[in-house]
Amino acid sequence: MRITGGKARGIPLVVPRGDAVRPATDALRQALFSSIGARVEGARFLDLFAGSGAYGLEALSRGAAAGLFVERDRRTLACLEKNLAAVAKSFGQHAEGEMRVKTAAKILAADVVSPSWDAAATALAPALVFIDPPYERIEAIADPLFARLRTLLAPQTRAESPQPAALSSALVIFEAPGGLKLAPEGWHCLKRLGGKKPQQPSLLLFELAP
Repeated sequence: MRITGGKARGIPLVVPRGDAVRPATDALRQALFSSIGARVEGARFLDLFAGSGAYGLEALSRGAAAGLFVERDRRTLACLEKNLAAVAKSFGQHAEGEMRVKTAAKILAADVVSPSWDAAATALAPALVFIDPPYERIEAIADPLFARLRTLLAPQTRAESPQPAALSSALVIFEAPGGLKLAPEGWHCLKRLGGKKPQQPSLLLFELAP
């Protein structure tokens, strides 16, 4: 598995052994970032159930300004830290460039279902939210998580945010099996990428409903 585009293109990503992580395929990530294009440049992102960090690191490589990775598994966190360091190191030959990336991207060791990352997410004001949960947990976590994000990203909080424009157009990217339909209250599904077969991974792109 590698970064598919941007300054860190070709950098390999490490994942822990076993089934703790289900890495997004290179092809699916490439399709996603080709689809969302200019929305990535300068954006802030939130990467929930971050795993290896593939989605957020891809965003950094393609010009995202800052981000927050949330992951609870210790072995996975170790891999994520290595991957972030590798991507940061690829940003030019000068130590300043590497440090800028490391400073811009934070890793939080926490369970996504806990409220421990809410304040950090609100302060970040993300324009992109990547969610890649274990498939077996989707039924239990999807609706409560989307409800929380609706509150965190709601336009009425604009006055408190350093990036008011980002809140009204925040894009949530949720990975799920192709056969699974999601219709969270208060959200509009823009499109689905991949998942031509029921068990193949797909990406659902959501925005806050008007």
